[in-house]
Amino acid sequence: MNNYGTLFRISTFGESHGPAIGVVIDGCPAGLVIDEVFIQAELDRRKPGQSKITTQRKEDDTFKILSGVFEGKSTGTPICIVIENQDQRSKDYSHIQNTYRPSHADFTYDAKYGFRDYRGGGRSSARETAARVAAGAIAKLLLKTVGVEIQAFVSQVGELKAAHYTQLDLSKTEDNIVRCPDASTAEKMIALIDQVRLDRDTIGGVVTGVIKNTPVGLGEPVFDKLHAELGKAMLSINAVKGFEYGSGFEGVTLRGSQHNDEFYTEAGKIKTRTNHSGGVQGGISNGEDIYFNVAFKPVATIMQDQPSVDKDGNETTVSGKGRHDPCVVPRAVPIVEAMAALVLADFYLRTRSSRL
Repeated sequence: MNNYGTLFRISTFGESHGPAIGVVIDGCPAGLVIDEVFIQAELDRRKPGQSKITTQRKEDDTFKILSGVFEGKSTGTPICIVIENQDQRSKDYSHIQNTYRPSHADFTYDAKYGFRDYRGGGRSSARETAARVAAGAIAKLLLKTVGVEIQAFVSQVGELKAAHYTQLDLSKTEDNIVRCPDASTAEKMIALIDQVRLDRDTIGGVVTGVIKNTPVGLGEPVFDKLHAELGKAMLSINAVKGFEYGSGFEGVTLRGSQHNDEFYTEAGKIKTRTNHSGGVQGGISNGEDIYFNVAFKPVATIMQDQPSVDKDGNETTVSGKGRHDPCVVPRAVPIVEAMAALVLADFYLRTRSSRL
């Protein structure tokens, strides 16, 4: 299942150490201005080698549009985007050709398909998410035409937590290498990640996503509820272990009288005084901010020896080699935004056929 979406559909292809990765986008309406500078900027936010706290693999992530765009606008036909791989070091993975790395997809891919591409994890590598970011950039361009804004940021690394998004200036997210708009907390996060890196270890964190100006009525109950699709989209990202929206798990500590979002009218527009619902009620957007948290585990590859087994079940030791992020969350920010954009773009098109 390498496809996602109903009307705004994507299909990604390629492996970590293959010649290229890419995406085909189908269902993008004709006439959308395709801002290639914006698409490249989104890819640059995700690409490796950005700072000392990310993997040092060097990829320009320069993209090529092969179809679906003419004179700077979408034609309504499939848009194909290709990103060539440039800095593969397949020899870094020769030691795991017959060995399973702890908490990686090595064993499960081998068990499912009968063999696997061990070079960087092949299709299971997070390298594949560059294609999603390219597609998400086009989805963002579509959503901008109706005023939808999507912003994500790092809200937690280890036990270090930033303030709630309503207390932060999200325009400052890109002001530091950890992508946390809470400046004082960001400094502590960077120091922690750098120490973890020096310890030859990894650490996890949380990315918070915020969607503003969502039209009322997006979502397709009962099985394609808006929050359910957001959850599916986020959980499809490598290393994600959890998703919550609105009050999430903390909401269970409140009573109904505290949790209910009361309606009121402001300038002829129906709004809610609080937003425990996270902008979604009954699986449909209500016009308030949609906000959610995405939990990322510590990167599985650590620069330490770990006990494991080979494909014959013999006990062995696997060594951490290659170039890997000590903490994935700073580079995950644009991926979270991209997946949210793909969900919203698809629902935006779908809801236009909901009634006469």
